[in-house]
Amino acid sequence: MDAEKGDAFLIDGIKRGDQRAWRQLIERYQGRLLAFARSRAPSLADAEDVVQEAFVGFAASIANFDPTRSLETYLFTIARYKLFDLMRQRKLPTQSAPADAEDWWDRVSPDDGESPSRLAVTVEAAAQQRHLLADMLRRLIYEMRDRQAFDDLQVIELVFYVGRRNLDVAELLDIDQKAVAGIKFRAIGKLQRYLADASPDAVACLDEAMADVTVAQVWRENRLTCLKRSTLGAYLLGVLEEPWKSFTQFHLDVVGCPVCVANLQDLQAEEDTLRTGANTERMFASSVGFLKPQ
Repeated sequence: MDAEKGDAFLIDGIKRGDQRAWRQLIERYQGRLLAFARSRAPSLADAEDVVQEAFVGFAASIANFDPTRSLETYLFTIARYKLFDLMRQRKLPTQSAPADAEDWWDRVSPDDGESPSRLAVTVEAAAQQRHLLADMLRRLIYEMRDRQAFDDLQVIELVFYVGRRNLDVAELLDIDQKAVAGIKFRAIGKLQRYLADASPDAVACLDEAMADVTVAQVWRENRLTCLKRSTLGAYLLGVLEEPWKSFTQFHLDVVGCPVCVANLQDLQAEEDTLRTGANTERMFASSVGFLKPQ
C-alpha cells in the first residue's frame, strides 16, 4: 500500500473512531514532525509540545480535511502554526532550518486569527484553481525528470519554489545568469502552452485565483519536488544512483526543504534505533553464556 492510500485508509478509520488508526497515524508522522519542530523550537520539550498540539489540531479539524491534499503537508502546516504561536507567546524570533538557508518556508507568518481548519476551508474553496496550477507545474516537473534535465529542474525549483532571483540562482549553481534566464523563460513558455490547452473556464478560474495563490504555495502544498521516503532511504544508505543522488543532495542542502530534511532526520533516527537494538542483541548473545548462578 503506497503512502497516499495508507493515509486515506487511516483517515477513514479515524473518522469512524478507530483508536488503532489514530495510533498508527501518530507513529507514522511523529518522528518527522518532531525533527521539524526541534530545528525551530527553543527546546526539546517545546518541540514535543508543538507536535502534540499539532496532532490535537488535526483531530479537531479532520472534518474539514481535503483528501486531495497531502496529509503530511497538512500536518507540517499545523505544526508550523503551533510554532508561530509558541514564538509569539515567548516573544522570540522565528527560526529557520537549515541555518544557512533563506527563511523561505517561514517568510510569511500566519494571519492573526487564522486556524488550520480555516486554512482547510480556504483551500477547499480554491481547490479547482489550485489543482489546475498544480497540474501544470507537475507536468513541467515530470517533463524535466523524464528527459533527465535535473540541472534545469534545480533552476526552476530555486526560482519558482524558493523565490530566488536569477543572479542568486546563478551564483548558487555556478552558472551564467543568462543561462538561468533562458531556463526560466522556456519554463514559463511551457506553462503558458499548458494553460492554453486548458478550458476557457479553467483559465478564467486560474486568473481570478492568482491574486490569492502563489506558485510557491501550490508547490509546497502539493510537495511537487519533495522526495519519497524510499528515495531518502536509498540516499541515506548510499545506494541512490545519479542523477537522483545529486538532485536529492541539492533538494536537501541547497533548497533546504524542511519536510524532506525532517524526513531524512527521522529515517536517521530510525536507523540509529535499529542499530542500537542490533548491538544490544549481539552483546546479549555473545555474553549470556558467561552468566552463572550465584
